[in-house]
Amino acid sequence: MIQRPRRLRGNAVLRKMVRETRVDKSSLVYPIFVREGENIREEIPTMPGQYRYSVDQMPFKLEALKRAGVGRVIFFGIPDKKDEMGSGAYDEDGIVQKALREARKQFGMDLYLITDVCMCEYTSHGHCGLLCGHEVDNDPTLLLLAKTALSHAQAGADMVAPSDMMDGRVLAIRNELDQNHFTNVPIMSYAVKYASGFYGPFRDAAGSAPAFGDRKSYQMDFHNRKEGIKEALTDVEEGADILIVKPALAYQDMIREVSDRVEIPVAAYSVSGEYAMVKAGAKLGYIEEERMIAEMAVGSFRAGASVYLTYFAEKIAGLMDQGIIG
Repeated sequence: MIQRPRRLRGNAVLRKMVRETRVDKSSLVYPIFVREGENIREEIPTMPGQYRYSVDQMPFKLEALKRAGVGRVIFFGIPDKKDEMGSGAYDEDGIVQKALREARKQFGMDLYLITDVCMCEYTSHGHCGLLCGHEVDNDPTLLLLAKTALSHAQAGADMVAPSDMMDGRVLAIRNELDQNHFTNVPIMSYAVKYASGFYGPFRDAAGSAPAFGDRKSYQMDFHNRKEGIKEALTDVEEGADILIVKPALAYQDMIREVSDRVEIPVAAYSVSGEYAMVKAGAKLGYIEEERMIAEMAVGSFRAGASVYLTYFAEKIAGLMDQGIIG
């Protein structure tokens, strides 16, 4: 007689005890937008519940995250002035550099500070590097990305995360950090970053939409699986310590593909469009917000992610406290 496999039975305590996928607060990273000015806490219209903070208001949010158990943040800067060279990205008095120094002053080593390394928020044209005509000039851009990463490390960053998708940027940043005695500052590379429609609200939040054209020449075609694997393996060879797959929701196959092929941690970035869809759907009463947040997060971890970057980080920490995720 054939014995059919039986579904696990038992009470809620037993079901939690034998869960196959575990999620921990230490795996969560919260993206925070910092901007020039004073006494500013302005809600982002396309991302209800998310805000742009001036440096003096930022500590209040960081304290709330710390109380919730979310001790890792990634900074995105919004400068007052932009230029063709994106000079605000690597200015020692740039917005991210000021935010890092203030966060370190207020919280010491209690928070783990990560920085996004890119040019798009700082260039007047909105592209992720220097231009030659209407095309991004890869190699000269590497010098400025490395300079930006170094300035972040000097200001107190624990980790840098290049998101530009220029060829060779991980190696350029690694060399620059090592040559300046920041050998222990790891690189979390946006290795598998698709040209996606899910980024719209972020570009509104950071004011980083391209002034012309798009970013398809340096971000990846969402049809391509092998290209993503190739990009991930290249970044490992160049010295990346963690790889990001972005977006998360529609690309969990790539989270699995990459995590199966590399020996370093893989992070999933649940991006602004994913956040906005959940908030809009919940507001209309079409979905249950907490259930959606929980399933999206666990789905990424189940696919192989070890780190989860999400605007819902504080909410997820609360769901863990309730035992809904864990």
